[in-house]
Amino acid sequence: MKKPKINFNDEGPIFMASNRSKDNCKVGLYGVPYDGTTSFRPGARFGPDSIKHVSSGIESFCPQLMLDLESIDFTDFGNLDVPYGAPEPVIHKVKCATDYIYSLGAKPLLLGGEHSITCGAIEGAIKYFPELIILQLDAHADLREEWLGSKFNHACTMRRCLEILPSKTIYQLGIRSGTKEEIEEIKEKKRLIKHSFGNPSKELRDRLHNHLGKPIYLTLDLDWFDPSAVPGTGTPEPGGFFWQDFGFVINVLKEHNIIGCDIVELAPQLDPSGISSILAAKATRTLIMLLSIS
Repeated sequence: MKKPKINFNDEGPIFMASNRSKDNCKVGLYGVPYDGTTSFRPGARFGPDSIKHVSSGIESFCPQLMLDLESIDFTDFGNLDVPYGAPEPVIHKVKCATDYIYSLGAKPLLLGGEHSITCGAIEGAIKYFPELIILQLDAHADLREEWLGSKFNHACTMRRCLEILPSKTIYQLGIRSGTKEEIEEIKEKKRLIKHSFGNPSKELRDRLHNHLGKPIYLTLDLDWFDPSAVPGTGTPEPGGFFWQDFGFVINVLKEHNIIGCDIVELAPQLDPSGISSILAAKATRTLIMLLSIS
C-alpha cells in the first residue's frame, strides 16, 4: 500500500500541560477519531476530543507516581486526519503516524476511537521493536477471525495483531467476554492473566517477570472498567474493574519497558455525567508518565 500523507489536525482541544512542538518530545500523543466498525453503540470517534477537553479539570500531579506533567516533555500532535468508511486505510494511517512518532525518538500514546486502530500501532512499533509483547486490558478477547463481514473489525484486532507480531506474545488481563472458541484459545495458549478486585496484580507481576527489559505495548480498552465506573463506552460488560485495580497494574508496569500505549472505546455522549471522560483523561495522564519513565 502506498504510504499516505500524514496530517494532524491541531485546531481542536489540547491535553493539559502539553504543547504542539515536537522539539525534545519524549511522548507523542495523538487522537484517532474513528468508529467505522462499531457493532453496538457508536460514538468513539468523539473520544479523543472529549478526553482532551476535560483534562483541564484534573491536576497535573499524580500522587501514585509522584510525577507532574509540567515536568515532562510531551507533545499533543492533535487528531490524525482519517477517512470515513472502511477500516483498512485508517489502520494504515495509524501505522504511518506511529512510525513517525518513533522516528522523532518519542513514544506514542494513541487516543481512540475504536479498538481496530491498535493493529496499526503495533505494525508501526514492530519495525523498531521486533521483540514486542502486547498487554491487553479489555473486557473482550477481540480474537474473532472476522465480524460483520470485516477482518479489521474492532472485535478482530487482537487476531490481526497476532498475525503480524513476531514474538506472538500477548497477555490478556481481565477478559470476561468472548466466544467459546476465543475463551478456550486464550486459556490454552496461557494468555489469560487473572486479577482479583482490589488486590495487587500478583499474577501479572509473575508472568511479566521473565520479560524484564523487553518492549511492551499496552492497549487499554475502557470497557475493562466496570460499567458503573465507565458507562460511556460502546460495548459495556458487567463485572469489570475500578481505578484502584488500574493503579495496581501500573505499579507492575512501571518496572518494565513500556514503549507505546493506546486508550480506546470512549463514547462520551453515552455518559452525560462526563465521568467516563474524566477517568479516561486521568488514565491518559498516568500513561504519559508511565511512558516517560520506562
